[in-house]
Amino acid sequence: MAADFKFSVADDAPLSDRDVIRKGIDEYNDQFVGHEHYKPLYILMRDENDEIVGGVLGATYWSWLYVRFLWVRENLRGQGYGGKLMALAEEEAKRRGCDNVHLDIYDFQSLNFYHKLGYTVWGRLDGIPEGYMRYFLKKKLS
Repeated sequence: MAADFKFSVADDAPLSDRDVIRKGIDEYNDQFVGHEHYKPLYILMRDENDEIVGGVLGATYWSWLYVRFLWVRENLRGQGYGGKLMALAEEEAKRRGCDNVHLDIYDFQSLNFYHKLGYTVWGRLDGIPEGYMRYFLKKKLS
């Protein structure tokens, strides 16, 4: 090795340090697939007291919507709010030029809910966490 490097392992890092890594991989990827046009997506559902009771957190890039989180407060589940949030996310994705959606969930997070919305499983990991399964889903937007 020509140079000595310092390595660090941590539970967190300053945003500026994380941005160096992100920028480096973005510049590398741009050589092959062009700029990803990454744009965060936040859809929030609030009650009459302006308290957040549900929402979708995700992002759009390379003509895909990635849904990182969908959450509805437990006492409001089963009333169609999750479907409404996903419909809003998909409509915004189409408005942004996306053709597809992808997300991942655990087997205790209602796989049937996503099947009813037209999502299909394209992959899975067993034992993450132990005793459970992680599913990877996708959907073609019409």
